[in-house]
Amino acid sequence: MAFILTVIAVALGVLIFNHDTGLSFGLPNEDFANVVYLGLFGAVVGAGLIGAHRDIGEMFKNLMIWTVIILGLVTGWLYRDQAEEIALRVAAELVPGKPIMLPEEDGRAAVSIRKSLSGHFDAAGQVNGENVDFLIDTGATTVALSHADALRVGFDERDLNYTLVINTANGRARAAPVRLDNVTVGSISRIGLRAMVAEPGKLDQSLLGMNFISSLTAFEMRKGEVILRD
Repeated sequence: MAFILTVIAVALGVLIFNHDTGLSFGLPNEDFANVVYLGLFGAVVGAGLIGAHRDIGEMFKNLMIWTVIILGLVTGWLYRDQAEEIALRVAAELVPGKPIMLPEEDGRAAVSIRKSLSGHFDAAGQVNGENVDFLIDTGATTVALSHADALRVGFDERDLNYTLVINTANGRARAAPVRLDNVTVGSISRIGLRAMVAEPGKLDQSLLGMNFISSLTAFEMRKGEVILRD
């Protein structure tokens, strides 16, 4: 059993190492995996025949267990990309607002964000390297930070000059113009974006506004999902 487990581990290591080249020992990775599978299958059968003095029922049971294990490993390897995509989709459903990286198109990053239970599109992002939970708002001209988020990402209250007048869910409020070093959502980043900071108590959640959204090549809103494409 230890020998078989070692062979499986080594084979998987070889496949992972040669994933980019597509070849292992001169064979396509899928063919190499099949050879390993058949070899192990034969080894199990041979071992069973050699030890035929053992109970046939027990031998058959062990043979079936190893067959299922090997088939599972080979199938997992061959369909690893599909399995990863399914896992990401499940994670998106379980954690709405978490950006899920999608396969790149023409080398451009793309993320999917599922609608939250509140019916809005929340997006977990970062500003200046600090985590910020955004509300995607196509009605907001620029990125707008709540006062609490602004202080947490590094702004000093003494440097905030509330010279702008904005409309929020809590009514009219004043806001301070600022510039952000970096705004990131999933694998998409923008640097040097203009933004505003709402005065204390006037904005419950930071907004991902149009100056970020309009910088994308595509912004697709689907049923229960938005797609951001870099």
